[in-house]
Amino acid sequence: MNCPACKNPMVILELNQVEIDYCTACKGIWLDNGELDLIFSNADQKEIAKSFSVKNDFDEIKRRCPNCKKKMDKVEFENTGIIIDKCVDDHGVWFDSGELKSILISAEEHNSRIIQMLKELFGE
Repeated sequence: MNCPACKNPMVILELNQVEIDYCTACKGIWLDNGELDLIFSNADQKEIAKSFSVKNDFDEIKRRCPNCKKKMDKVEFENTGIIIDKCVDDHGVWFDSGELKSILISAEEHNSRIIQMLKELFGE
């Protein structure tokens, strides 16, 4: 699978029994729908859906989903002000370098189950 940001091949890493696609060139992370299901297996699906709100006022170019090649939506994660890319057909989400770290840092300010689960999986 190629990176939606820089088009280089991504490598598969396993963290806490969850496989993620990682771009060694631009340091981005792709979490596909199956990986999201594993991460959020205990979370209510409605809460997960509420975690993303589509943003139309952005300057970034829309990236293409590495699975279906459709342009992804730019979405704000959990009212953090952090904009990530989400496949319109729910194939997964893309975190540019530093975006996931910013979300984890925001866990101090936003104490939601979704952010806490991400912190448990990817935190230090």
